[in-house]
Amino acid sequence: MGELPFGLCHRRAAIGRYAPPMSLSRAIATVGGWTMASRLLGFVRDIMIADRLGAGPVSDAFFVAFRLPNLFRSLFAEGAFNAAFVPQFSAVLAREGRAAALDYAGRVLAVMLVALVPFTILAELAMPALVLVLAPGFTAAPATYALAAHLARLTFPYLMFIALSSLMAGVLNSLDRFAAAAAVPMLLNLALIGALLGLGGVLETPAHALAWGVAAAGMAQFVWLAVALERDGSGLRLPWPRFDPRVRRTLALMVPGAIGAGVMQVNIVVGTMLASLLGTGAISWLYYADRVAQLPLGVIGVAVGVALLPLVSRRLAAGDEQGAADAQCRAIEGALLLTLPAAAALLAIPGPIVATLFERGAFTAADVAATAQALAAYAAGLPAFVLVKVLAPGFFARHDTTTPVKIAAAAVTLNIVAAWGLMLVLGHVGIALATSLASWLNALLLATLLVRRGHLRFDARLRSRAPRILAASLVMGGALWILAGQFGDAWAAGGLVRGGALALAVVAGLVAYAGAAAATGAARPADLRLLLRRSRRA
Repeated sequence: MGELPFGLCHRRAAIGRYAPPMSLSRAIATVGGWTMASRLLGFVRDIMIADRLGAGPVSDAFFVAFRLPNLFRSLFAEGAFNAAFVPQFSAVLAREGRAAALDYAGRVLAVMLVALVPFTILAELAMPALVLVLAPGFTAAPATYALAAHLARLTFPYLMFIALSSLMAGVLNSLDRFAAAAAVPMLLNLALIGALLGLGGVLETPAHALAWGVAAAGMAQFVWLAVALERDGSGLRLPWPRFDPRVRRTLALMVPGAIGAGVMQVNIVVGTMLASLLGTGAISWLYYADRVAQLPLGVIGVAVGVALLPLVSRRLAAGDEQGAADAQCRAIEGALLLTLPAAAALLAIPGPIVATLFERGAFTAADVAATAQALAAYAAGLPAFVLVKVLAPGFFARHDTTTPVKIAAAAVTLNIVAAWGLMLVLGHVGIALATSLASWLNALLLATLLVRRGHLRFDARLRSRAPRILAASLVMGGALWILAGQFGDAWAAGGLVRGGALALAVVAGLVAYAGAAAATGAARPADLRLLLRRSRRA
């Protein structure tokens, strides 16, 4: 059977336009800039969700329904798929040209579509059982359980669209077209905001509006990337699906990636399962706290992941082991320089941050207190979360994907045991704290093995600056804690007064950190100026 036209696409691939390869710094600025914009827009989204849903049975049901497609997306659609597809696509592109690479991408797309449609249908039929696995505590609240299953049926088609979108994003990134793919997460935030504004007062609950918004976002992301490919002259065609050797190779390479992603996703599943046993609100408190912690983690982690792996890989390919080790040391230093003060701030003033962002509408002062406690627990692990992103490329660049998976499995084991034990004492805060402890174990084991194998050597500059960065961060945290006590009336006032007080505290904290970093030698003024220039460019 002949090829079927895919969306707007037609065969311009053979004469597609080439552009000079994007520089590494420009790629980081592009991805980091769009990631930051998406995270900030996500805060607007979460502020609106907190206002309309608060932290109760309806919000718990929606967050579980939203978790399901995101869980399968993380397992198969993004990390595992990109790890298998992008190197294959890039190899075909380099050896056989653009037309052959796009033809290969179309064949993979056809097989994905054939697999995803029946999988989505089966999941829709089995949805009550899937929800029960993810949130067993909902059996004690039949209305919440029924609502979660219904909302999950609305949100689950998002998986199919985002999986197809991940292929198209991989094609664009491989062709050095980073902006369109990097902007995709913003469409989800815009769709959910639009759904709340347009349908929140029309449908049965605002959660129903959000669920429809998730499904619409998947379709919007799919169309956005299809149009971006078409405009680039790289439109894909959809042939009759067949498992040729290259497609089979791609699917085979996905298996270890899916296993690795699965190990990491167990932490999320375990946290949701245990939180569902704690009663109403626990799932929502952990969600809101995680969203705040994800801002520095997402922006810094994405930038490190984009920059470090190809840099270390190229230096190793050139036989420059010392250069690879130096690059990793500088990445660790940069991660600490950005992450330790962020962790200190979240530990010093979690209450004012959560209150300023979320305390309005259905989100009460009690929800603020519970969420702030979870945020402080997540903040304790924030440096470890980012260090894992810095250290893992040391294995991947040497084609070792097995060791990080084994280490992650050990971290998951600790997370399960610690979450269960700490939950009995600290409730939902224990679940967040267990996640942080598991992340520190993950980071320490990665670093230990890299050092033992001679792949990582902490140079004199890193050994000198790391404790000074910690000291400067503690100074900043202390300054924020003192200011928070002085602004007690402002926090109680709420509204613009509270927002202004938080903004003033943030500025004062940045000034304190910059001064302490310069005074202790944690970072030279030239380093800070360079960091600010890069941030402005991003």
